[in-house]
Amino acid sequence: MPHTMRALLVLSIALPCFGVDPSRERVTVHEWGTFTTVADENGRPVLWRPFTAPDLPCFVERFGPYSPKSSLSTYVRMETPVLYFYSPRPATVSVRVDFPQGRITEWYPKAKVQAGVASTNGGIDWDRVDIQPGETPVLPVSQGASHYFAARATDGAPVRVNGQWEKLLFYRGIGNFGVPVEAKFGADGLLSVRNTGSEPLPLAIYFENRAGKSGYRVQRGLKGTIAWEAPTLSGSAEAVQRELVMELVSAGLFPKEAEAMIETWRDSWFEEGTRIIYLVPRAMVDSILPLRMEPAPATVERVFVGRVELLARWRQAEMLAASEPALIRAGRFLEPFAGQIGRTNGKRLDDSVYLAAMGDIFKLSIRGTGCVK
Repeated sequence: MPHTMRALLVLSIALPCFGVDPSRERVTVHEWGTFTTVADENGRPVLWRPFTAPDLPCFVERFGPYSPKSSLSTYVRMETPVLYFYSPRPATVSVRVDFPQGRITEWYPKAKVQAGVASTNGGIDWDRVDIQPGETPVLPVSQGASHYFAARATDGAPVRVNGQWEKLLFYRGIGNFGVPVEAKFGADGLLSVRNTGSEPLPLAIYFENRAGKSGYRVQRGLKGTIAWEAPTLSGSAEAVQRELVMELVSAGLFPKEAEAMIETWRDSWFEEGTRIIYLVPRAMVDSILPLRMEPAPATVERVFVGRVELLARWRQAEMLAASEPALIRAGRFLEPFAGQIGRTNGKRLDDSVYLAAMGDIFKLSIRGTGCVK
């Protein structure tokens, strides 16, 4: 046998011994998620308790009988990051996400989770993720509606972790880190939005929904500060959703992933209220959530959306009218909004109405076991 052919044969036999699998080099990983904050009267994030109705199925892992987010104050709620895997053939990787300024609160499939008493020094580790393209496993479901399931509607390969099948890796958390957007209303009614980061914001949207009527304004490549007039409420939530899908695809997601992200948060991002929706620069995502995978995949895309909830004048007036339904509509933002009204107007919401509304919101957030059966 010629020397060259013998060397190639030896090398082909030896490669598996050194753990080299060419198929793994073609693994592609995509991730999306959301950072939600509430701005105070100066435009900076405020501590808040992110009350929310139970929206995750009971098979999702979490700390305690229900998510601790209902009792912990935080600056940022990290909502539903999911990781998708694409590979032409079966492959195995390990996945580690560090969250040094936060805490992981929910996840699936089973994983090793690092979290202390405080909402810092978190992380999550899936030691062995078996990527199984072409498989059609039976996935866990719930009888009730949940935000969880829309994320499955992609072409991502099924994965098996610790004996559990899924089409993605899912996690959520809370954190205390800075976001690159400050947004506040001036005396002239204009909304001042400042990019406090070192990189331009790929996209910023000023969105408002009042009694079902919507409007929005768009700025791309935002540097420094912009002053925005309130959008005319002659548009539609569907229009901004279509525009946002295109931007998510331009940022690196596959179309089905972008659609799944919008569908997951359709009833939240576009609900009644006023907010800034922006694309988080990739470098910031990597800094807040360092991601490590072994073997390293060929491609990794991470697309996160930031959301800054704002207290507009019309909502202040509505809340000061002491209508319990109006307060309940503020939902998880009622508590920080009430504090802002007290600081800026020297007025207080009607105590009895406020306490009744807060009681209803809290009961909803911890209903039953805090999960969807």
